[in-house]
Amino acid sequence: VLTPHPLEAARLENKPVAEIQADRLQTALNLAARLNSAVVLKGNGSIVADAHGRWRLCALGNPGLASAGTGDVLGGFVAALLAQSIPAFEALAAGVYLHAAAADLCVKEGRGPAGLTASELIDPARRLRNQLST
Repeated sequence: VLTPHPLEAARLENKPVAEIQADRLQTALNLAARLNSAVVLKGNGSIVADAHGRWRLCALGNPGLASAGTGDVLGGFVAALLAQSIPAFEALAAGVYLHAAAADLCVKEGRGPAGLTASELIDPARRLRNQLST
């Protein structure tokens, strides 16, 4: 599982960031196929792709997710889902959804997007995950 932002994807693809951003879907699909992995190309409209050509677009989230540590929180969400024996593509897609939806919930509750901290994502994500499980 890989979770690059556009600059990291540009380095992995040896291309300029502008080229990555010009075709985000193809970049995510290329990375997933080349690295035989589930990949999320993070950013406005995060794209989850896998080596089999499947992909999902997450239209949730906000600029608060560009703050320090939020990518680590995403990694933790995905790792927790993988530890529950959820396959990589599904775990990554669900983790990206929970991460983005938690950030949107924080904003709805008056925290962010400016000043949103990574640790603030955990409680809303837990609530959302529990709602999805019932």
